Amino acid sequence: MTETTTHEVEIDNTNRSTTPRSDQFLNYIMSDWAEGDNALPEARESAAHAAARRAALGAQFVGERLVIDAGSMKQRSNDTFYQYRAHSAFSHLTGWGADCEPGSVLVLDPLAGAGSGDAATHEATLYFRERAGRDSEEFFANPEIGEFWIGPRPSLAQVAADLGIRTAPLADFVAGDGDRTLDDADFARAASELRLVKDAYELAEMQAAVDATARGFDEVLTALGRATAERRGERVIEGVFNLRARLDGNTVGYDTIAAAGAHACTLHWIRNDGEVRNGDLLLLDAGVELDSLYTADITRTIPISGTFTPVQRRVYEAVLEAADAARAIVRPGIRFGDVHDEAMKVIERKTREWGLTPERAEGDDTPYHRRYMVHGTSHHLGLDVHDCAQARREMYLDGIIEPGMVFTIEPGLYFQPDDLTVPEEYRGIGVRIEDDIVVTEDGCVNLSAGIPRSADDVEAW
Repeated sequence: MTETTTHEVEIDNTNRSTTPRSDQFLNYIMSDWAEGDNALPEARESAAHAAARRAALGAQFVGERLVIDAGSMKQRSNDTFYQYRAHSAFSHLTGWGADCEPGSVLVLDPLAGAGSGDAATHEATLYFRERAGRDSEEFFANPEIGEFWIGPRPSLAQVAADLGIRTAPLADFVAGDGDRTLDDADFARAASELRLVKDAYELAEMQAAVDATARGFDEVLTALGRATAERRGERVIEGVFNLRARLDGNTVGYDTIAAAGAHACTLHWIRNDGEVRNGDLLLLDAGVELDSLYTADITRTIPISGTFTPVQRRVYEAVLEAADAARAIVRPGIRFGDVHDEAMKVIERKTREWGLTPERAEGDDTPYHRRYMVHGTSHHLGLDVHDCAQARREMYLDGIIEPGMVFTIEPGLYFQPDDLTVPEEYRGIGVRIEDDIVVTEDGCVNLSAGIPRSADDVEAW
């Protein structure tokens, strides 16, 4: 059941509060303020697209009340909270991004007599906790939502104009026993599958996120000297990239992986507390999340000294060949899982040519090569780094690719430092190359093609 709360927990700091409470002080602090900003904004670009998405979702649930909760602020420790981010389905259906008010609720109320063939099946209302006036104690005494503490907040009228949605106070929201919410598996699935094909606004945001990420990667390379001088140089890499994410967007789309040396063999290495040494490789997997909450997801593997060793280059070029082979088959009409299968053909052939996998007996179809690449090659990308995660398998892995889909292609090879099945010269080498692809009418476009990919270009970079 959705609750009308803005924060995961209520904090009681009365044991250390010094705020005066006399009538004289209250009268003083709540008076003589200039009139606030009540100007109504123009509707943002995402508003019309979000309205179309709401109509498409509503058509699947005619006659049902749909409730999409943005979510409350999550407690980090005691009276501090994590940076707020609304639920992706909520942002997709409202167009409200990084500036979303915590605890907001989108309700699609069914229209009486509407049928599945009608143009409109539901009426949308956005409930949120409006700002408090200067004549309210909340303004100065509530550190969780008071404007004295967290800065200006919008009015109901401003949000209505901004998003093109009817608004109402959060206190007016009443949950019903028959509501469809994101806790309902069928409803969550439908909301997730609605994001499989991106509209024109989303595709522009994806390219902008990739472009910002490219700038971050460039800045990381300029910081390699400092990174090699620090005991925990991986955190120099992480910090430099994350600064670009804050300058160009909302934050990073996921924890930055700044994996140097053998850490590159740990697929989700996010501790980032290791040394960055000349002679090793740096695997940087990172993405900027824009204020719209759309994120890039890109990986490049870079020789820290500026030059690959012969073995590093051999592994790198095998991974690049796998990525290029997978991308070459992308076009509308193929099965999404075919992209992974095509990349694995190259990985299987290369590891066999290098003598790393056992000889197969007749009838043995064991994929021995997967020891060196246990993850998948592709995932959908958008508001979530692993977007559309609640979609059915027949719509995702076994789904048919359509124009407007955006996904990654990211094969890799990872030879753990203690893996006795590979020669010592391979151990501790991890390589991944990841690009963000948009499907077109007759093929695909690599949104991240401008970031160097070939071994020669990476060395020049």
